[in-house]
Amino acid sequence: MNLHSLVHRGLKAQGSGLMVTGLAALVAVLMASATTFTQTRAERSRPPSLGPAPQLKIPPIEKRTLSNGLPVWIVEAPEVPLAQVNLVIHAGSSDDAANASGLASFTAAMLDEGAGTRSSLQIADEVEFLGAALNTSSSFDASAVRLNVPVRRLRAGLAVMADIALRPTFPAAEVERLRQERLTALLQAKDDAASVAPLAFARIVFGPAHRYGTAATGNSATLKTMTAEQMRAFHAAWYRPSNATLIVAGEVTATGVLPLLEEAFGGWAKAAPVSRTPVPAAPQLTARQVSIVDMPSAAQSQIRIGGVGVARSTPDYFPLLVLNTILGGSFTSRLNQNLREEHGYSYGASSRFDMRLSPGPVQAGAGVQSDKTSESLTEFFKELREIAATVSDAELVKAKNYIALGFPSEFETITDLTSHLEEMAVYKLPDTYFSQYIANVQAVTAAAVQKAAATYILPEKFAVVVVGDRKAIEPGIRALNLGPIRALTVDEVVP
Repeated sequence: MNLHSLVHRGLKAQGSGLMVTGLAALVAVLMASATTFTQTRAERSRPPSLGPAPQLKIPPIEKRTLSNGLPVWIVEAPEVPLAQVNLVIHAGSSDDAANASGLASFTAAMLDEGAGTRSSLQIADEVEFLGAALNTSSSFDASAVRLNVPVRRLRAGLAVMADIALRPTFPAAEVERLRQERLTALLQAKDDAASVAPLAFARIVFGPAHRYGTAATGNSATLKTMTAEQMRAFHAAWYRPSNATLIVAGEVTATGVLPLLEEAFGGWAKAAPVSRTPVPAAPQLTARQVSIVDMPSAAQSQIRIGGVGVARSTPDYFPLLVLNTILGGSFTSRLNQNLREEHGYSYGASSRFDMRLSPGPVQAGAGVQSDKTSESLTEFFKELREIAATVSDAELVKAKNYIALGFPSEFETITDLTSHLEEMAVYKLPDTYFSQYIANVQAVTAAAVQKAAATYILPEKFAVVVVGDRKAIEPGIRALNLGPIRALTVDEVVP
């Protein structure tokens, strides 16, 4: 209906005595509505501009020490009546003995399988009764025991947590059960190309003698021979107040929670500080290596391309963060847009820098159609070579906004908060690190990104690992002339 018809209908409804002022008012309203409608359509034709990144306000960390020297970090976060308590042990799979890979992981997994006077089932029942969640974990750089519990049941929860961390019993039956679970999981992994690929990549890049060349959980040989006595020895050597940090966040105050922590952990016997031997930095490859791990009849090929990356302490952390976001760290990254959106070779392609206390791997990868393996490799190397050549202003701004606008959401819960505090403790980051995080991201320049790419993205020196049906994919890979090809079996890369 046009403006003339609306006016005519209004005149008819009001009768012939409609005053001129009324007609003028009606026309003004209609004209304003038409203008607003036109403006709205114009605004909806383009995406709204992004606002500034939200301010990240992290509550201050109160640092105290228990009577036995155990450092305690306390953060008051009274939004919900919960407490999160994380005990971080500064020892992980990097501290495994050469002939006992997987010991730190196995030890941490056994902590809640029997502790103090409780069996594993009694521990599970008590944790459930408290309405709590309690878990253990281990990585290459650290191990942890974590408790999430209603504040009104914090004392009881801490008693269970302290038993698990300080007084594990390593029952023989539970050791054997967990051993069989891990061996079965390893056997199952050998039938899955997506599980084989990261294990094969690590072994090829770092070598079988380097600790990073074997999974944190170990291999079949070490799992079969590991004993409860070894776990007790590892626990005695590394689980001590001088080698730990206790982190607490939630509806607590330092004054109120310290006596509870002293009650639970103050009896942990003092011991001399532990001296850790850093994992030696692995040498970077000097020339590209291509390895095909044969999995006959595999429906997909799993591709991993990369080499030795950087340690978490690198001064290039923020340029690398932005670089990786552009290359393969987000859905709109170059790799994913190329292999998934443009060519349809993969459901998703990505890249990452795995930063540890010592330099971990840098890699790009995807699961791709078997009949598009060589084409996918071509596109991977195209993107790996081009990232050092040019980064547009639009790409840079988008990547920095992607990181900056999403970062505050990583602190939404006390579990999120304590996870980042663990990172601060393990990697010795300053207290202001996360408060300045967004500013450091926004300060990254295109030149810094391209310099980082030229330094760390080295496609001519990267290992190329493809797990798939060798018979189907090898001819196409050879035609690319990427370098000499080595054929491997699954058992050779996943012992």
